[in-house]
Amino acid sequence: MTFEGTMAQACTLTDAQIKRAVKFCSTRRYPTRDTTILLLSLHTGLRAKEIAALTLGDVYDDAGTARAQFTLSKSQTKGSRTRVVFVNRQLKQQLAMYRAWRHSTNPAAPLFASQKGGHFSANTMCQLFLNIYKACGLSDASSHSGRRTFITRLANAGVGVRVLAELAGHSSIAVTQRYIDVNDAQLAHAVELV
Repeated sequence: MTFEGTMAQACTLTDAQIKRAVKFCSTRRYPTRDTTILLLSLHTGLRAKEIAALTLGDVYDDAGTARAQFTLSKSQTKGSRTRVVFVNRQLKQQLAMYRAWRHSTNPAAPLFASQKGGHFSANTMCQLFLNIYKACGLSDASSHSGRRTFITRLANAGVGVRVLAELAGHSSIAVTQRYIDVNDAQLAHAVELV
């Protein structure tokens, strides 16, 4: 496997696979950090590059409370355009736990510090995801699996493709549509709607 963008399409994760990955994160050297990274990917659909570029001030207000939404700058995104990221209740709870663990109060500090204390690079963030997934036996999963899972789950819940494209930061709904996995259960449910 190689890094994001140069590999076969990442798999969409099942509930059981997500639970396995979260449970594995609790055994790692930085369990709170790694769990938060994983859940941030699954609940926002952010790319590894975008997660690596986040600062504490992006995600937390001056009081240290996780924001309900935050804005990615052009320099933080793949498409060089700003984008608003929305945070659901479950992720806000995880971010609150992470904030209690993360000792820095500098808003310019990386949200997720590498072992050397600075920002992860996009490649080292991709590698972190690959290491977690590989250790869980998820050889088809990559840093993009959280993103695909996020988009597919929202599509399955009936969220329209235009909203999905906005949440994903795609300028084209055609790109977003390629992220949505279709399976037999969805097809069987769809024909029952007629």
